[in-house]
Amino acid sequence: MIQDYSNANIVILTGAGLSAPSGIETFRSQDGLWEQHLIEDVATPEGYASNPELVDTFYNQRRAQLNDPLVSPNAAHVALAKLELAHQGRLFVITQNVDDLHERAGSKQVLHMHGEIRKGRCPRSNLSFLMKKDFSSEQLCSCCQPAQRLRPHIVWFGEMPIGMGMIERALTECDLFISVGTSGVVYPAAGFVRLAKAFGAKTIDVNTEPCYTGSFDAQYKGCATETLPKLIDKILNGQPLSHKEVELV
Repeated sequence: MIQDYSNANIVILTGAGLSAPSGIETFRSQDGLWEQHLIEDVATPEGYASNPELVDTFYNQRRAQLNDPLVSPNAAHVALAKLELAHQGRLFVITQNVDDLHERAGSKQVLHMHGEIRKGRCPRSNLSFLMKKDFSSEQLCSCCQPAQRLRPHIVWFGEMPIGMGMIERALTECDLFISVGTSGVVYPAAGFVRLAKAFGAKTIDVNTEPCYTGSFDAQYKGCATETLPKLIDKILNGQPLSHKEVELV
């Protein structure tokens, strides 16, 4: 297996644990409610069809978090942007996050598999549009006649994540797969490590607590803001990566 990954084909998956240190609150609680709403009411196509105003309001509140001046990219986001700029091999970053902190840190090539909170999507053409204003019945597409009301560009329960074909192809071709700040509970993302590993990739988990028990070759334990920049520096400097079950960076 490759030890020097400075020219390798790398796939990185990021989750809520990457954005949490930036002040992005997770709104899915253990009792199955999202901000005191049933998931079925605010995160399904059926809920939107039943009460679009409620769903718009819910996601407008999520958008408002990103306007907080205290919310900004953290060291982990910056490190990934640095890797994109300096890495000599191929890099494919997939995120489960719907915020724009990767882009604000300087990353240009990021696939948002669960959508983007700052965009609206035409329900007829599936084209997405950057939205400067909040979701409402006044926000219409420019691709259809008559114009359609733009829905949040979010992958809801029961919908297919974005770019699955590209993701699966990248996982089968990569030399190194790194999962950062994701619990490994939600599928299909939870199965990415097994697919990458089945095709010969080295697999690393970066998390505050080890997860995916037995799925990864190595676990780098610690906050992403501290651990990921060090790991990326190792990659860029051509240093070998640990094969230990748990590595404290």
